[in-house]
Amino acid sequence: MLAEQEARRALASGDLPKAAAAARSLTETHPDLPQGYFLLGMAAAEAGRVAKAIPLVEAAVARGGAAPQARAEHLAQLARLLVLVRREGEAGETARKALDCSPGDALTLDTIGCVLARLGDHQGSLKPFSEAVALEPENPDFRYNLAAANGFTGDVEAARRHYERILSHDPGEARVHYALAILSRQTAEANHVPRLERALAAADTAGDSGASLRIRYALAKELEDLGDAAASLHHLSAANHAQKQALGYHFAQDAAIFDAMERLFSGDPAALAPGSGRTEAAPIFVVGMPRTGTTLVDRILSSHPAVEAAGELQAMPLAVKQLAGTPSRRVIDAQTIAASGAIDPGALGEAYLKRAQVHLGLGRPRFTDKLPANFLYLGHILRALPKARVVCLRRGAMDTVWSNYKNLFASHSAYYAYSYDLMDTARYYARFDRLMAQWQRLWPQAVLQLSYERLVADQESETRRLLAHCGLDWNEDCLSFHRNRAAVATPSAAQVRRPMNADGVGRWRAHAAALEPARLWLQEQGIAV
Repeated sequence: MLAEQEARRALASGDLPKAAAAARSLTETHPDLPQGYFLLGMAAAEAGRVAKAIPLVEAAVARGGAAPQARAEHLAQLARLLVLVRREGEAGETARKALDCSPGDALTLDTIGCVLARLGDHQGSLKPFSEAVALEPENPDFRYNLAAANGFTGDVEAARRHYERILSHDPGEARVHYALAILSRQTAEANHVPRLERALAAADTAGDSGASLRIRYALAKELEDLGDAAASLHHLSAANHAQKQALGYHFAQDAAIFDAMERLFSGDPAALAPGSGRTEAAPIFVVGMPRTGTTLVDRILSSHPAVEAAGELQAMPLAVKQLAGTPSRRVIDAQTIAASGAIDPGALGEAYLKRAQVHLGLGRPRFTDKLPANFLYLGHILRALPKARVVCLRRGAMDTVWSNYKNLFASHSAYYAYSYDLMDTARYYARFDRLMAQWQRLWPQAVLQLSYERLVADQESETRRLLAHCGLDWNEDCLSFHRNRAAVATPSAAQVRRPMNADGVGRWRAHAAALEPARLWLQEQGIAV
């Protein structure tokens, strides 16, 4: 149909009013066919009106009548939109229906893969990503997604081959340079430092600040691996300064969140909204500052036959936000925390479990949720799920500050903006330490504070203590966590695929001079350094 072709051409060129007009004419002339509704939905989505787009694409899917390839496209795009509004359960079901249609175009396959990856099903994403690359082998975005999935699922060599192929066509692709840097530990015999220095010079010459940023993070990582602390810190400091400026971050933003949470739980938690939480014993929350061993402990626990790793779920933050009903666009802020005191604990537990269930598939009786920032929500968690168990990783203060400062977190995350400044990171650590002391006073039996250093030094004893706290029988497999085949989508992926080691203990000392102001400040706060 000419109107459909016109709408697709207009969408491709970014002419959204023209695309919407052509799609609307199609719905008027052929109201029983799905194409017009689908294209009208795509135009709305491209304009940022996702809430308006979803019912239009749902109308296209409901009408049926499309060829299998078109139906696959409609379902895949619907799944993508459902993920954007956090309707994860429906998104996963819709993406798998799209895959069942045997789509034959690369974009639809890649879209399905992206939805599954967003839901944490990295193993499931391999098939559509691989098929997308087979159909369009020179598309760098499709190949990058496949490479990332290979890395997450442990096929490091396949990931490396795909990344290198992208760079053979585009030597300045900064995200690929960074992905390769963190894929494995670099050595004097095998590293990318000279290539990265050339790429940085080219990005600086071109004035591409975004590329320069990622390449500097890659250089900092590789130079630290090689033991060149001064050069690593030079690139890291420049990159972090630029990132902080771009975000416009001030520590007061996080201080307000800590203040509100401490205030909400300053008295007896029973004085908050009445009600009983859910009695399921399944969830084990692995929390703490990021880069402190949370992924390691998650791998230990999920090596137990009774435990499944659900990943870093946004389920609790989103459930609190949903039930608090505040209008702000941020998942967590002082207003939302204040309103959350009125949430019925049982309703919160039910909302959390409903969201978490989407990410489970092994049928095991227990599961881990390892979103580090859940430490902010422990009051909500233990009221809503009183039989849940919490493991909070504690790593030496200076190693924690350094490991946070040197890591490039997702730039859109609301939780980690503090990490681009050493003193902000020290301040955040102090507030984390204070809040954990509050949770420990209120729920001493539910929260285990586990020392990363003691775990590394005495693996079996600490693992036994960990399992006992979680109500799990001893299992020798937990000592062989590095053989766990589950996907890992965190910066710790390379480390947790090796046996226990002490490589990360005391790493901050290589940068002691730069960290001295943070060390002195923490010491003044009474924090052991």
